[in-house]
Amino acid sequence: MTTPIFFGSEVYRGSSYGRWHPLRIPRVPTVMDLSRAMGWLPTAQYRTSPRAKPAALTLWHTPEYLDALSRAEVAQQVDDATRDRHGLGTVSNPVFPEMYRRPATGAGASLLAGELLADGGVIYHPGGGTHHAFPDRANGFCYLNDPVLAILSLKRAGARRVAYIDIDAHHCDGVEHGFAGDPETLLISTHEERRWPFTGALDEDGGGNCLNLPLPRGLNDSEMAEIRERLILPALAGFAPDAIVLQCGADAVEEDPLSRLALSNNAHFDILLGIMALGCPRLLVLGGGGYNPWSVGRLWTGIWATLNGHDIPDRLPPVGEAVLRALHWDRARAGRTPPAHWFTTIRDTPRPGPVRPEVAQRLAHLREQPAARGEMPEP
Repeated sequence: MTTPIFFGSEVYRGSSYGRWHPLRIPRVPTVMDLSRAMGWLPTAQYRTSPRAKPAALTLWHTPEYLDALSRAEVAQQVDDATRDRHGLGTVSNPVFPEMYRRPATGAGASLLAGELLADGGVIYHPGGGTHHAFPDRANGFCYLNDPVLAILSLKRAGARRVAYIDIDAHHCDGVEHGFAGDPETLLISTHEERRWPFTGALDEDGGGNCLNLPLPRGLNDSEMAEIRERLILPALAGFAPDAIVLQCGADAVEEDPLSRLALSNNAHFDILLGIMALGCPRLLVLGGGGYNPWSVGRLWTGIWATLNGHDIPDRLPPVGEAVLRALHWDRARAGRTPPAHWFTTIRDTPRPGPVRPEVAQRLAHLREQPAARGEMPEP
């Protein structure tokens, strides 16, 4: 497979976690529509994400949980015992019409991606990246953990060493739960400090294979460039994976309502370019968090452009601008009067700044860890 493949689905169109939930906004459909408007998503590169059956999901999730999730979608309610045991029907993980179909579609694409990448290639799955779910429990807006399933699928299809990089604003607690201590899986997570789920401390190494970098508010592009050049890329080079999974959560950019980081989307594009330059034979790029419909749609479309080597224009053509002008962000102050560039551009203006001492010190600390040099724990 030489040409990147895009996994998408119409299940995301019109699907919402509820009128008051952060995931009430459109995300994947915007990426599909904007990519097509730009001429970047021909039919030959698009695949419809399959919906995973419960039997396939037992690769990591428990049958009891999957049964509860399926029953909750049918009944559109859960009892107290189900809520307490499985985390379904909560404020964060509400009952909604597609509560099994939507995550099972995301998981299905990640499972199939592992198989399709057996002989190498690049796959983009913006509906993936649900990194908080646990085997028996929904967690943090995530009902199924498709990154874990993707890594397991890659390994089942022949990948021996898999690196997972997560640049979401929130720590990948579910993925770390799945692979902590695994000498053939390297986990790197950058995330905002003192932000839910309050895991991923600097000294939390998961038994030796996890590099966790909690970051202060206001993280800028210059600081993320230091992280890219001094930690992420050297650690990947030392580990020498034969498969890389990149979780590209869009909630680390300045406009996101659920974090206080201050990146432009250029930081994500540059990390992806650095990873691509390593020449790893298998690359899977996932979505993740992101709760501003314009910043998510623009960032994730830019990721697809980057994977394909397309030039991102300074100003969108009218057909692309129309996609962004059709978006709405109800019950959000920023949605009342969006700035003009949310409609007219994909690429943000860069947001450079000083590399603060606390960022430099944490980087220096992690660079001393064995995993940063590709030295993994004994099996």
